[in-house]
Amino acid sequence: MDNAVQRAIQYMRERYGEPLTIARIADQALLSRFYFTRVFKEETGTSPGKFLAAVRIHEARRLLEDTSMSVTDVSIAVGYNSLGSFTNAFTAAVGVPPGRLRRRLWDGVPAPDSTPSGGYGTVAGTISLPPGHGNARVFLGAFDTPVVQHPCHAWAVVDVPGGRPSCYSLQNVPEGGQYLLAVAVAAGIGPEERTRRTTLVAAHTAGRVPVSAQTVTSAAVRLRRPVATDLPVLLALPELVPPRTVMAHPGCASVDPGAAVARLRPAPVLSRT
Repeated sequence: MDNAVQRAIQYMRERYGEPLTIARIADQALLSRFYFTRVFKEETGTSPGKFLAAVRIHEARRLLEDTSMSVTDVSIAVGYNSLGSFTNAFTAAVGVPPGRLRRRLWDGVPAPDSTPSGGYGTVAGTISLPPGHGNARVFLGAFDTPVVQHPCHAWAVVDVPGGRPSCYSLQNVPEGGQYLLAVAVAAGIGPEERTRRTTLVAAHTAGRVPVSAQTVTSAAVRLRRPVATDLPVLLALPELVPPRTVMAHPGCASVDPGAAVARLRPAPVLSRT
């Protein structure tokens, strides 16, 4: 069903400004609405409606950052009839209002609007790049949904050298199931390394990473090139400029060696085939 889902996603990306319905999108995939909705979620991890909403917000980000269009014109261009509805949806997904995003008036990653109840744990492990890339700067975060969007409950930026993995530790992750998602920009190899930068991603294909209070959960992050079925990145992220050099780390030490209750528990590898 890959081709059917990809046809639907391509249609969304081409017609996001139009009043699309799930039935209309399913027709493009040559499937019934109910069967299409099921196979689409199996392939992408989310519903067609939520995917379309993410495409619209992503396109709005692009227009705000790359054009001089007013916020009102942007909202209309991506399919919103109400400026207020667009502003609310954009702020909820990106973490900052449209005007602040355009002026880059934020520091780091927007904090969650509320504090989760319960305890906190740690997720730690290694991050590795696919072959053929130079150094990379990686954003890694813990999310409620399989979309890189607000809120991000815990995050880190890690520099990874080309050709070997680097260690990471994500602290203060709320207990329960969390999606561990990564976005990176990797340099090319050779004299044109700056002009051949590549975006890489990592998504959890086996579901949520189980996190328990005062526990270190192990998860290996393996970055890859994006594919058509990946959800757009919506969250306001720090600028990811690949470093020229990366300091080597001797090993992945425990985040809190003094915590007697901490134990290392394996979790699924972060990758997508």
